Amino acid sequence: MPSPKQYNRDEVLDRAIALFRRQGYSATSTAELVEGLGMNRKSMYAEFGSKQDLFEAALERYSEIYLTRVLAPIEAPGANAQSIRDAFDGYASAGETPFRGLGCLMANTAVERAALDPGSARFVDAYLERLTAGFRRALERAKADGDLRDGANPDDLAAHFANAVVGISALLRARATPEMMYAASRGILSVLD
Repeated sequence: MPSPKQYNRDEVLDRAIALFRRQGYSATSTAELVEGLGMNRKSMYAEFGSKQDLFEAALERYSEIYLTRVLAPIEAPGANAQSIRDAFDGYASAGETPFRGLGCLMANTAVERAALDPGSARFVDAYLERLTAGFRRALERAKADGDLRDGANPDDLAAHFANAVVGISALLRARATPEMMYAASRGILSVLD
C-alpha cells in the first residue's frame, strides 16, 4: 500500500506559481523547484510527470484562482465601462505592491513560452480569449447603457483592452514606476472618454 502524500498539491502549485512568476520557466531549474516546492525529486516527478507538466498544472491553477480574482471586475454580471476603469485602476495600483517586478504569470508566459511550446500556447490562448470575452461583454453592456461614444466597436475595443492588459503586465514585470503604471492606465482608458 502506498504511503500517504506528505504534501498538499494546491500548496505545492502555489509555490510553483511563485517560482515561475519570479524567474520564468527557463530560468527555474529542477533543483530550484525541488527546494522551493519542499518535495523530493522523485515525489515531484511522480506527482507531475515533468517540469513542463508541473508548469502547465501551475498555469491551470493560476488561471482558476488568481486570474479569477484579477478579472473579477470585467467578468462580473453587469460589468460595464466603469468596471473596465476599475480593472485598469487595479492593474496600475499593482505597481505599488509586492507584485511589482513579478507581473502576471500568464502574460509572462505569453512572452516567454507561447511561441515555443504548444502546452503553454494553449493556456495563453485561453487567457487571451478570456480577457477579450470579458471586455467584450462589459463593452456591450456599456454600449447598451449609452456609455460608449458613437461608432465605438466593442470587438475592436475588447482586443485593445486585452492587448493593454498584457502590456501593463509587462510594465509591472519590468518594475515600471507607479507613476508610469497610472499614466499607461489613463492612456489605455482614454478610448472610453
